[in-house]
Amino acid sequence: MYLAYHWLIDGGGKMAIAYEKDIIAWANEQASFIRAKRFDLLDLENIAEEIEDVGKSEQRELESRMAVLFSHLLKWQFQPERRSRSWQDTIADQRNMIERRLRKTPSLKSTLSDVDWQADAWQDGRSEASKETGLDRSVFPQSCPWLMVDILQEGWLPK
Repeated sequence: MYLAYHWLIDGGGKMAIAYEKDIIAWANEQASFIRAKRFDLLDLENIAEEIEDVGKSEQRELESRMAVLFSHLLKWQFQPERRSRSWQDTIADQRNMIERRLRKTPSLKSTLSDVDWQADAWQDGRSEASKETGLDRSVFPQSCPWLMVDILQEGWLPK
């Protein structure tokens, strides 16, 4: 395995910081190189990877929130006798957090129309709804039956 070592001038000696061994120390070191305009010392490959990971992290956060929203919408539809203010609050909270995430990171909006992304979030929501309700996963639709515009609309609930 390739270990990326970075050299920090410290007094007259050098200290190696491995990206794979201590990501926090590495990140702080890279930030200090940028601030000092020591671009020749930057670990560009790993910096690029970390920047891409920030985007992936944002997508995972959105997917997680959407899965919780799907789960509660399924519970709402399939267990009407157990509907509660708590479920409504969770649905509203997830919508608000999704809306906030999309407002702060507008490029994520295109993720909502990604069929594979939506299918993953749906399957996670189905699984969670099954665990929480005790209903077999097969009770829930294989794919999302609702429109995204409805799902994200404040106050909308499935029949």
